[in-house]
Amino acid sequence: MRHDDVGIVGWGVYIPPYRLRASEIASVWGFTESVPRNIWIEEKAVGGIDEDAVTIGYRAAKYALARGGVDPSEVDAVFVGSESKPYAVKPSATIIAEALGIQPKRLTSDLEFACRAAGEAIRISISLVKSGMARYALAIGADTAQASPGDVLELTASSGGAAYLIGPAGSSVAVIEGSVTYTTDTPDFWRREGVPYPRHGEGFTGEPAYFHHIVSAAKLLMEELGLRPSDFDYAVFHQPNGKFPIRAGRKLGFPKEKILPGLVTPYIGNTYNGSALIGLARVLEHAKPGQRILLTTFGSGAGSDAMSIVVRDGIEERVRRAPTVDKLLERKRYITYAEYAKMRRLIMHYRL
Repeated sequence: MRHDDVGIVGWGVYIPPYRLRASEIASVWGFTESVPRNIWIEEKAVGGIDEDAVTIGYRAAKYALARGGVDPSEVDAVFVGSESKPYAVKPSATIIAEALGIQPKRLTSDLEFACRAAGEAIRISISLVKSGMARYALAIGADTAQASPGDVLELTASSGGAAYLIGPAGSSVAVIEGSVTYTTDTPDFWRREGVPYPRHGEGFTGEPAYFHHIVSAAKLLMEELGLRPSDFDYAVFHQPNGKFPIRAGRKLGFPKEKILPGLVTPYIGNTYNGSALIGLARVLEHAKPGQRILLTTFGSGAGSDAMSIVVRDGIEERVRRAPTVDKLLERKRYITYAEYAKMRRLIMHYRL
């Protein structure tokens, strides 16, 4: 679907400063040294004892509003995509909206579609702004990703989030010129009610899940817009690890050089709903007016959103209004596996 009249007005990212080296996780559980290397993961961000998807989403959204220069009273919709929300029933979006000072007369919902829920939030926000039902809409993706201790998923499951303020093209510094969604019923990753950690289908998560949906959505978008890989300056894909996005790009005809600027997972892990959106933020913070970006999300279950984004004048000034991804990547403190286990409540405390 083509829609040149809606775009990104502001964006924000929050990454907790705590980092756990993949080599330490591998050592604790007896993985060979080649396992982190094979999926290209060096370390991951860990949410502090007092951080969850709500606090992470709030920080990212606050930065997005600051970048956009928009008063909270002008925001008519808030959506939060997460698969690690702190309440099973109470919405996270209402807490974040209230903390930001956004008026009660608003659309507010939590969305759920594994790692793709935040991409879905952006697509819904586009529709609301385009139709005139919302002046501005906030699409937030935040997670404190969980993994069963000792599972290979623990190497990558991390904490972080991003928020995008969607509004009219006249206020935007990056226009979303088109988008498409591709979904099927592909059970590659799941968590039953009451079960603390998700399970995954091992190699099934790559084919026919991740690669099929990423490639199909991106191809559909390029066909609808009449574009080719050579028309894009950057490509950002969902990042479950460091290797998958490069392989997906190769399947689509994108050279590694167009993917590496947005590849953040090797250094912060897979932030689930923040994964591709943090990568997009990093690209926006380096992109020049006129450059085109392909964004393709992915969520298990399974589905992808593909969007073509064209950068406009004025983006350099807005970059300076909030912490950049590079600055957040540099701000880190390494912790031990024991500290990580305590922070993420893998160890329960009992009083005698």
